[in-house]
Amino acid sequence: MIEPFTWIQVAVAVLAGLLCLIVGFSGRKPSDLTLGAVAVVELLLVIQLVVAIVAPFTGNTAVGSVLEFYTYLISALLLPIAAGFWALVDRSKWSTVILGVAALAIAVMVYRMQQIWTTLPQ
Repeated sequence: MIEPFTWIQVAVAVLAGLLCLIVGFSGRKPSDLTLGAVAVVELLLVIQLVVAIVAPFTGNTAVGSVLEFYTYLISALLLPIAAGFWALVDRSKWSTVILGVAALAIAVMVYRMQQIWTTLPQ
């Protein structure tokens, strides 16, 4: 993983999550704004997948468990898809809140992926 890119991902996911939570708790249904914010989070995760595949070939290998890292990454990749599907099926304010919770969960997962990639297991 590339540390500055990790922090960009975390920041974007937190901002998207807060945006969706604010919009959802104000009673608005999912819109292009909220789905688009989560789509940006998904796009960054796809880029992270490419980086994680290429990084070992450039000498940036994972220090922690590679299996655990990829489990987090694949789970994080599926989360916005599931939340977006939910938002398209159930057009209520709670769907927008779910989008926000998913984005915030992804922020935590990306931070944990950075820890796995760079920290020796104890």
